[in-house]
Amino acid sequence: MIEARPAKKEENPMRRIRVEKVVVNSCIGASPQRLERAAKIIEMLTGQKPELRKAKKTIKGFGIYKGQPIAVRVTLRKERAIEFLRKALQAVNNTLKASSFDDQGNFSFGIREHLDIPGTKYDPELGIIGMDVCVHLSRPGLRVSLRRRGRRSIPKSHRITREEAMEFMRSEFGVRIVEE
Repeated sequence: MIEARPAKKEENPMRRIRVEKVVVNSCIGASPQRLERAAKIIEMLTGQKPELRKAKKTIKGFGIYKGQPIAVRVTLRKERAIEFLRKALQAVNNTLKASSFDDQGNFSFGIREHLDIPGTKYDPELGIIGMDVCVHLSRPGLRVSLRRRGRRSIPKSHRITREEAMEFMRSEFGVRIVEE
């Protein structure tokens, strides 16, 4: 009798890497008018209403005080996350630095002007903002480490490495990764 061979790592559905979430953050500073305009721009780009983030400590040199709103942030998941990520990667010419990836398979990059994202037009009333894009990659089964009841740690063999994340971005999104 012939035994079935074990599936390769790529064939196992629990080994597939996916985009868990994309966080778009723009730190504006003390000006409430600029913060309001940045919130409108991010909502226009992502299709989701951003939340205000407050300062954690006072920095008098910048005119920032603890508890004062200074940034806007939005978290995208599923299809919205992938759709926005494709546009954001086009803004940086589908190129990422190898140093942008961490050891857990997450990566971040910045966009200098939101006008670099394809399909956006300049509105003189809103101005121009820059933003940070943080991407969290995961495999099915991550919930085991995050749930409240019956929580367990994820084995090292199931975690995403830096190299796996880079290869995923190359194959799925056509990203070119450059070494500094």
